[in-house]
Amino acid sequence: MDIKGKVVVVTGGASGIGKALCERFAQEGARGVVVADLDADGARRVAESIGGMGVGVNVAIESEMQALVRAATERFGQVDVFCSNAGIIVRADEDAANADWQRHWDVNLMAHVYAARAVLPQMLARGEGYLVQTASAAGLLSQVNAAPYSVTKHAAVGFAEWLSIAHGDRGIRVSCLCPQGVLTPMLVGADGEQRSKSFLGEGAVSPETVAGEVINAMREERFLVLPHPEVLTFLQRKTADYDRWIRGMRRLREKVVGMVGR
Repeated sequence: MDIKGKVVVVTGGASGIGKALCERFAQEGARGVVVADLDADGARRVAESIGGMGVGVNVAIESEMQALVRAATERFGQVDVFCSNAGIIVRADEDAANADWQRHWDVNLMAHVYAARAVLPQMLARGEGYLVQTASAAGLLSQVNAAPYSVTKHAAVGFAEWLSIAHGDRGIRVSCLCPQGVLTPMLVGADGEQRSKSFLGEGAVSPETVAGEVINAMREERFLVLPHPEVLTFLQRKTADYDRWIRGMRRLREKVVGMVGR
């Protein structure tokens, strides 16, 4: 996949990884970059800075995702790449409020489903297209102090796998982004200072680093995008001895809960 001349839509594009992706796609010569975010003003600011199109959208509402794809298609003629990047996290256990579980489900998983439903018909008709799904290393491993986040990111990875299996022979390429700590608003404040103690702070990378890894993966049409290479080692250990891995994660949870609480 060569980004030059392509039309790209990025959700969660007003800040963090999404903003860095939009900027990198523009640098790579994309013909059109559509910046979508619940923060409509933020989306427009990013779009103005790169000569793109800013759109306010709630990714948890399917009709708004359909409208997003229609608007992008009307403006640029088609959508070549859709980056389903928006996500949320509440650090809570299984007793998180039902509303929090539902919100995680809607944003961290169903938004990917809504995006695929909206954009796949035109991609399949052309016989080509690219879906970039932002999940998390938590979707391959676990987030030991955030049950709703961990579970829904696992689901996001599963859906990305399914999309590649179902449509890979029909010209649809899929990459699944699974970073650990990233210096985004989830981890740091606007001033760049870490908002709270986090076991993900050590080794955290910049959004720009993540965007670069996404571009590399797309060029290679590679499924897993791992800005933290050690995640692959952890995944291999998990599959090699599941029980040993769970015991190790119990120890990690005890350490994390002692450090930051839930």
